[in-house]
Amino acid sequence: MRARLSTRFADSRAADLSLAYGLRPLPALGTHRVSLPGIDLELRVLGASHQVVVGDWSETVACLPDRTGALPEREEVVAGGLRTTFEARCHRLDPDALAARVADIVRDCEADPHALVGEFPGSPLAVTALRAWPTATGAAWRTWHAYPQAGELVETLSEVAPV
Repeated sequence: MRARLSTRFADSRAADLSLAYGLRPLPALGTHRVSLPGIDLELRVLGASHQVVVGDWSETVACLPDRTGALPEREEVVAGGLRTTFEARCHRLDPDALAARVADIVRDCEADPHALVGEFPGSPLAVTALRAWPTATGAAWRTWHAYPQAGELVETLSEVAPV
């Protein structure tokens, strides 16, 4: 699913992002409910990046005013009855490489019924995309946050399974 958003994004570089679990659903600019075998998710594009909601549990990667510090490269936690593995990487790309990578992400997500792409005004490369799939024990999702003004593409990978 593709959503063209009318609101500018609130974060502007990878260093602004932080990770939080268990936040209530935040105001979303675009949402997409995904039903996978044994688990339902809500993919949410925020003005400050993304949130995935599973029942009463959530993962939020966003510019959050009360949180500081960079995204962890890898983290494993148990919370809300779920075992979660989270990974994040920031790619610094030249303008042509960023444009090609964003085009690939948007094309692949548009073809997937379990994906959501939010396109922000101001640049065709300013996107937040989420794509989910089932795993043997739960669900996984990958997200991308493109910051064309900084030449950055943040990619996250998460997997959840009931404890």
